[in-house]
Amino acid sequence: MQHFPALIGLLVLSTLSGAEIHAVVPASSPAPVGPYSPGINAGDYLYVAGQGAEAPDGKMPATFEAQVRQTLENVKAVVAAAGLTMEHVVYTQVYLEDMGNFDTMNRIYREYFPTSPPARAVLGVAKLAGTPVEINAVAVHDLASKRVISVAGYDPREPASPGILTHDRLFVSGMRGRTAGGSVPNDPAEQVNLALDGVKAVVEAAGLTMGHMVFVNPYLTKQIPGRVMNKLYASRFEFGNTPARATIEVSSLPEGAQIEFTGVAVKDLSRRRAIRPKNMRPSATASPCVFAGDTLYCSAKDAFIPGPNAAIYAGTVETQVRQSVRNLLDNLEEADMELGDVVAANVYLDDIADFQAMNKIYAKYFKAPFPARTTIQQVAPVADRKPDEDGRYPGLEQISIIAVKGAAPKK
Repeated sequence: MQHFPALIGLLVLSTLSGAEIHAVVPASSPAPVGPYSPGINAGDYLYVAGQGAEAPDGKMPATFEAQVRQTLENVKAVVAAAGLTMEHVVYTQVYLEDMGNFDTMNRIYREYFPTSPPARAVLGVAKLAGTPVEINAVAVHDLASKRVISVAGYDPREPASPGILTHDRLFVSGMRGRTAGGSVPNDPAEQVNLALDGVKAVVEAAGLTMGHMVFVNPYLTKQIPGRVMNKLYASRFEFGNTPARATIEVSSLPEGAQIEFTGVAVKDLSRRRAIRPKNMRPSATASPCVFAGDTLYCSAKDAFIPGPNAAIYAGTVETQVRQSVRNLLDNLEEADMELGDVVAANVYLDDIADFQAMNKIYAKYFKAPFPARTTIQQVAPVADRKPDEDGRYPGLEQISIIAVKGAAPKK
């Protein structure tokens, strides 16, 4: 796989409210395998790209235990290069190709977060880019502002806090559709409500409400009908003022769960503002983007063309990525922002074999120093790429982004 050259140390991009914006690239870490930065320092937070198990010398450890350890060492290297410690980490997402390795991953993960672990979501995916495990992270600069949010009945066996509150936002762990006793109900609606109740409990324990949420990831398996999830989800939020959202079907979730909600809330409701282009109707399930202060969380976008005969009409991943970026730009421009303000991205591919084809187009829009990024193939098998009788194609990719006001270099 092609490796893009690494930069050493911190590369200054611009200033934001007196704080410098940096690309963070440790000297002793694997070179990025795509157009992304290992880390981006943006104001009060560090965004760490998805780190795999490859060692700095390019070798892959032989055992899964060693692979998890190397993955976490790679995360630690980015965090350290930003002048922080693993204690500063407030949120992680763990991607596993084999959910059977969940317990092993937890055992090693706990060594790196022995006390006050970050909020966390864990999901099983079909394929990662050359690694069996991948972890991304968010760290806060002001450790004094970090506070663990606890709720009754949360499973203490996992090395994750239900929520982490910082000076301005709350990071909520993946809340799964399981009972307090650990069983998964047969009814999908009951599972969805249990997971949403879990999010609500964490938010309220932090002194906030569901109306403070700015971004939500519903992760669900094919066992949960989307219409069931959407109906129940919409009932928890104000119509037209819902959080931004990236709804991702996954291969599996821990301990037999079929749905999990994770996300971010803003502490001060006056600093929450939804963004919606004028040509887009209000939605019961997702706002295009929502501000948490100067940070903009945007819903995942694909190549869907809205309006009459709305559908995806591009047949290759290259043309779909171009349309997805165009759709993202509509939202950024409504927020008076641009692609240079993007500090982190998640790319969801129908087929990880399209990784390099996606990178080639992605790099035409996102310029160096690139945002931090995580790329996964969440389910298998891949879609049938033939058009239907109306010339409509299946989605081959989705992109969600986080942008920070003023991150783009001044022109």
